[in-house]
This record gives sequence, structure tokens and C-alpha cells, in this order.
Amino acid sequence: MKTGIIFDMDGTLWDSAKNIAIAWSSVMAARNNPDRQEVSVEEIHSVMGLTMTDIALRLFPSSEESLRQQIMEECMDVENRYLAEHGGHLYGGVEECLRQLRADGWPLYIVSNCQSGYIEAFLQYYHFEPYFDDIECFGNTGLPKSGSIRLLADRCRLDDFYYVGDIQGDCDATMEAGGKFIHAAYGFGSICEEVPAIGSITELPALMRQLAG
Repeated sequence: MKTGIIFDMDGTLWDSAKNIAIAWSSVMAARNNPDRQEVSVEEIHSVMGLTMTDIALRLFPSSEESLRQQIMEECMDVENRYLAEHGGHLYGGVEECLRQLRADGWPLYIVSNCQSGYIEAFLQYYHFEPYFDDIECFGNTGLPKSGSIRLLADRCRLDDFYYVGDIQGDCDATMEAGGKFIHAAYGFGSICEEVPAIGSITELPALMRQLAG
């Protein structure tokens, strides 16, 4: 029986909000957007976990749809290149955790509501490609997170999986996709359900040994 661990990105593996705000603000200032000339770290945090379509609606409510789409496409392109060069705030112990999970025999994956290229920028900057077997995102599938999770699980022939995420939407998507949820309680959100939780990503290998019996 093949069981995998699927990670969320923002609030679980890293916090890239500061550098995303820098990248997006450079685009908005250059375009002289009527809704805003810059975006703050706090505003980026407030939309973490949403799809790029929903983020555009939240940040540019007065702009026409075609302009919103143009701005977001440019923001995503600049963001991916900026993060690939500068990274973000990686949570302490991430690489040690990934190394130990691989040593314990767990196949590892990432599924996020992000744009195409975002996960790749993360993997490129930290040289984490060898730790992960596959990745998927909203930018590739156009699906809600539950659909992207299920697509990856089916593609990788997982009989069961644990999804590690930090917000209620991650938990809901995991349940809809037929998996088990682990709350990254150090991240951006709280969870209504009683689920296994970790206060630091360094606690995950021990928890997985416990859950595996």
C-alpha cells in the first residue's frame, strides 16, 4: 500500500509574502493601476491560499476583468523570477525534515493553489528538487485544491495520503480529496476539526512514525 505526504506551500514550507509584495508592487507601480500602486505584506498574507483568480478579484475590484488578468499574469511572471533569485522565508528545519522523511521511506509531494512556476521557483532556489516525487498547482490544472490533490494522488497511484497545510481551506480540500489532514499550526490559520497538528515542521517525522504505527 503506497501512502504519501503532500505539502502545502505558503504557511507550511515557507513564507514568501515579503518578496511577493516587492515583486507585485514593482508591476503595479509601472502599470499605474487605478486600484493600487503597491501591495503590502499584510495584504499578501490575507490572500494566501486563494487561487490567483480570486486574488485578482480581491486586490483589483474596480479594474476590468481583462486588465486584472493582464496585471496578474505580469505579477506572477515577475514573482516567479524574483523568488527563483531571492527565495523567501524558509521555516526552520524544513530541509532536515524532508531529509528525514525520505530516509524513513515516505514519498513526498507538493500541491498548491499557486500559479505555474511558483513551486519550481521554490525548489530551484533551495535545491529541493531531489526530495519531491511530483508537484501540482492551480495554474496547471485550473481546479480547486481538492481537484489538484486528487489528480496528483491518482497520477502517483497513492492508496492513501496525508496533506500538511495551515488553513481551513487546506483541511476542507484534503477531506474532499479523500485524504488525511495534518495541521501546520505554526502557519497562517486555525482549523475547526480535531486533527493531528505540529507546532514546528521539525515535529513531522516523529508524528508520521506515530501515525504509521
